[in-house]
Amino acid sequence: MKDILISYKKSLNEQKINFLHALAETLDRRRYNIIYSDDIDDSIATLKHNARIVTFIFDWEHFELKDIEEIAEVNPDIPVFAIDSDYSETDLELSNFCLNLEFLQYDQHLIYEDTARIELAIRDYINKILPPFTKELMRYVDEKKYTFCTPGHMGGTAFTLSPVGAIFHDFFGENTFKADISISVPELGSLLDHSGLHKQAEEYISDTFNSDYSYIVTNGTSTANKMVGMYAAAAGDTVLIDRNCHKSLCHYMLMSNVNPIYLKPTRNAYGILGGIPKSEFSKASIEKKIAESPIATIWPSYVVITNSTYDGLLYNTSFIKDTLAIKHIHFDSAWTPHANLHPIYQGKYGMYDAISHNKEQVIFETHSTHKLLAAFSQASMIHIKGEIDKDVMNECYMMHTSTSPLYQITASCEIAAAMVKGKRGYNLVNSSVKRAINFRKEIKKLRSESLTWYYDVWQPEQINASECWELQNDAAWHGFKNQDNQHIYLDPIKVTLLTPGIKDNQLDDFGIPASIVSMYLDKYGVIVEKTGPYSILFLFSIGINRPKSMKLLTILNNFKRAFDSNQMIKDMLPDLYAQEPYFYDGMRVQELASKIHNLMKDYDLPKMMYNAFEYLPQVVMNPHTAFQHLIKGKTKLIRMRDMLGYTSAVMVLPYPPGVPLIMPGEKITEQSRAVLDYLIMLEEIGLKIPGFATDIHGVEQSITGELMIKVIM
Repeated sequence: MKDILISYKKSLNEQKINFLHALAETLDRRRYNIIYSDDIDDSIATLKHNARIVTFIFDWEHFELKDIEEIAEVNPDIPVFAIDSDYSETDLELSNFCLNLEFLQYDQHLIYEDTARIELAIRDYINKILPPFTKELMRYVDEKKYTFCTPGHMGGTAFTLSPVGAIFHDFFGENTFKADISISVPELGSLLDHSGLHKQAEEYISDTFNSDYSYIVTNGTSTANKMVGMYAAAAGDTVLIDRNCHKSLCHYMLMSNVNPIYLKPTRNAYGILGGIPKSEFSKASIEKKIAESPIATIWPSYVVITNSTYDGLLYNTSFIKDTLAIKHIHFDSAWTPHANLHPIYQGKYGMYDAISHNKEQVIFETHSTHKLLAAFSQASMIHIKGEIDKDVMNECYMMHTSTSPLYQITASCEIAAAMVKGKRGYNLVNSSVKRAINFRKEIKKLRSESLTWYYDVWQPEQINASECWELQNDAAWHGFKNQDNQHIYLDPIKVTLLTPGIKDNQLDDFGIPASIVSMYLDKYGVIVEKTGPYSILFLFSIGINRPKSMKLLTILNNFKRAFDSNQMIKDMLPDLYAQEPYFYDGMRVQELASKIHNLMKDYDLPKMMYNAFEYLPQVVMNPHTAFQHLIKGKTKLIRMRDMLGYTSAVMVLPYPPGVPLIMPGEKITEQSRAVLDYLIMLEEIGLKIPGFATDIHGVEQSITGELMIKVIM
């Protein structure tokens, strides 16, 4: 943070230019990096793209106040210095004094005084934008104290005593290790009892995300979800769980002796996870689920809804709050920590507006801060609206957290909040939304110009404005049956690219399985979020810039050219070839695409996916009881394809999308046979086409390549 932007017209007289150069030389001696600009538009663009600029200095006569107001839109906190002459007309209005604006004068005798003023303003600026915990952590590191407590590397010193440790130390940098400190440091407070600066950090985060209370979690949202679940439901309670849930909710049920009933979402021909229909939230529907359940007998105390889904679908959360007469409502919003920062998401996240009519209701929202904001991996947050027992909540918190939290993760949660506080958050998310929409439009444009096949984007045909697009009942683009209006919306920053293969919800004669495209992208350093049979998900988070999106577009077009020229697998996908050179010897990419696509047609993939999610397996016991059978060894290992009539001891989740098809304690019956058929199809594709096996959590692979699963004896 040492960049200073100086802006002036080249037509300035010599005296003024000499002053500016002398000022720049003085600042340079104090180790500031000087950047020059002669145009206000260029200055604004520089400020937008260089967050390390700590002050803006400009010639007063050649710029207008509206220009400074535009600067303030980019960064309202940055100190701005206008240099004027004795004869300059200031002409300020009262509102202008809201700007962070100071005046200097073209006077060589005042340069050292001016420099001191500038440096003071910079220190005040940095002090203002740094949130409390991070500020104190940086101060502590700067003090260079001797520690005789954990961690054992002692601020990184231990690493420097070993050659391999020194390499490790140099790679990550000394401040990484100096900031890795013990909870024995009292001035930083405690994350475990939410005191001191940790408490201030959580209050700062709460203010940013519109909650009554917020908690920093350093073990990821997998842990945050378990903390909320442990608080919201006691042993023996009925819980209402979104079948699109993350596996962390499954693990919560293994640990906590609760009885689940499930909200059943939809699914389209692309395998994209849809939302839960409105009817599933009705009192009559929930009562019917309880009546049909062999384990649940009472009204749910806790409900979990995934918002957004993996593929970017958001709910009208106000409808859910008003409809569900359940005390604890938990929105697992791991993928939408950005939602409260932009008006297009209003009404589509958990912390939006006040509590509904039921004043006893408590709303929880868990965020994976690291997923779409800027934070270290494992950085997560819990947000709460409503009255809770803080002592009980903290017990649930401490039950799952570490007594040795990594303070860098804590600080990154706080910094993530600071980065998006107020206008800054809107600017960052707005840029992200615009960039995603521009990329979508570029794909559509290129598709319209292509004489052969081209990619498509999963979205409405017209996307002129920045908005979340409603999945309307009469719209064909989304592919979901019997869709409710004003209920589910697509987040524009989650871009699902479609490859050829599906037309009108049926498999077409020609297809390019998306996994082939993903392999090619990986070869050129592009890592995708998720790959479906004919879809690829890209996240246009705040860290995606124009060069990155253009690079992605370039590689996608390179794949098209390589595919159309029918390159050899050996040349086009060398890593795949290396896995099974005998199988792929002499094979070209179009033959590979045809082999996989024809297998999909043989199995009638769209119909199979619909059927697999239409009927859930039969519940025999709750997940906790099934898990007890597993840890006591009361299971046996059988072939997965022989599961009919057996009760699973494990959860079974294919990746993608990583949501459970079978829960522990569920039996495969004739009614739910489609679930097993779908899993067998995935197994057979992996056996027939090397390198294209689906990762299925919960199964084991035998030496023959068959998938095995533990079932309850």
